[in-house]
Amino acid sequence: MINYLSHLTILVKNQDEALKFYTEKIGFEKHTDAQFGQMRWLTLNPKGSQNLEFALMLPESQEDLALVGKQGGSFPLACMITDNCKKDYQEMKSRGVEFIMEPTTEEWGTQAVFKDLYGNMFNMVELPK
Repeated sequence: MINYLSHLTILVKNQDEALKFYTEKIGFEKHTDAQFGQMRWLTLNPKGSQNLEFALMLPESQEDLALVGKQGGSFPLACMITDNCKKDYQEMKSRGVEFIMEPTTEEWGTQAVFKDLYGNMFNMVELPK
């Protein structure tokens, strides 16, 4: 039986640039940075949470390169749960994160949608108390 998800691959054009964005603007922390031959294994996760790591990977083909910034298509690539959507929205916006949807409250929670440095969309949700 599958117990949980461990990694989500995000294709990036530059691993150092993506690491800087996700750590300095989103607030994630670096988990692993290791070299395996030609491949750099670079992962990060929300601070204090190690159940799911984002693996920042360089494209290896033209097909991969075409997916950079479009991995979720017209939908958010992933949903991130937060304790305070409006506060995180303000902090991330002040750090230069582009939001395509400001926080809105629905019966199921408060959400905002932002883009990473390449255009991937992420949904940020605060569940109702």
